[in-house]
Amino acid sequence: MSKELAIATVLKTGPGSSIQGLGRIGQAKYGIPLSGALDMKSFEWVNHILQNEVFNAAMEISQPGFQIKFDSNTSVAIAGAQALIRLNGDELEGINLISIRANDVLEIGAFLSGARLYLGVRYGFKSPKILGSRSFYAGLTEDSFLSKGAKIKYFTESNPNSELNAKPKWSTDWFQTEEILVYPGPDFHLLNENLREKLFSESFRISPQSNRMGVQLLELLENELPELPTNPVFPGTVQLTSGGKIVILLRDAQVTGGYPRILQLPEESQWIMAQKWPGNKLLFKLKKP
Repeated sequence: MSKELAIATVLKTGPGSSIQGLGRIGQAKYGIPLSGALDMKSFEWVNHILQNEVFNAAMEISQPGFQIKFDSNTSVAIAGAQALIRLNGDELEGINLISIRANDVLEIGAFLSGARLYLGVRYGFKSPKILGSRSFYAGLTEDSFLSKGAKIKYFTESNPNSELNAKPKWSTDWFQTEEILVYPGPDFHLLNENLREKLFSESFRISPQSNRMGVQLLELLENELPELPTNPVFPGTVQLTSGGKIVILLRDAQVTGGYPRILQLPEESQWIMAQKWPGNKLLFKLKKP
């Protein structure tokens, strides 16, 4: 097996697609966000199927119409959102592990369910490593998002899939739910009974003003809670602003904040949130310890 470097060229892409990995663990003390894949379940599945190391980087694709050309042989795996997949113009149905030959063009078409698709390659994509991670982050890495013409390195394989012997079946059932399990946050005690009842009985819709930093909800939760001294926040922290906005922080969010931290999403709920589109509804439910 050869492990020479090859080039994958992005031929077409929409906004928001990037290279992501496990993130920059242990850098929060310097004010650096975690970053990394928003849907870690799908990301880890891709690396598992490819028999990669857990830290190998993959592409996080958040818009249909993505096209990429590989200049040498490799194996790729797909998970996360369900989408129409074409290889050299031919539609692939129910295939999550794909053999790639030199000059093959892979296309991600319309999303059928979910909001983010993960495209992994054998041995991972080799974007520059900054502070121990290949994950893109604005202001830290040279690129914030993948752009048309971007060239990403990867290791070639002389005989794709020869060592994998897998026929994976990826299901999207796990994120087809409106119910989001949560724990009480550090400032949950500041909510009166009326606010708690509204928080857990009413549904909320995701705002278009959402990105990798956080998800805003359209419905307001009017309150008289005070702003607090700056405190640590984490991916999955749910903040309530003085104006009633509910904000769910994601992996590119700041590491401190002054709004009350009313809830905390466990990792599994964060992965579900990553697969939601603006307009999707959600219902908070307290998770039993």
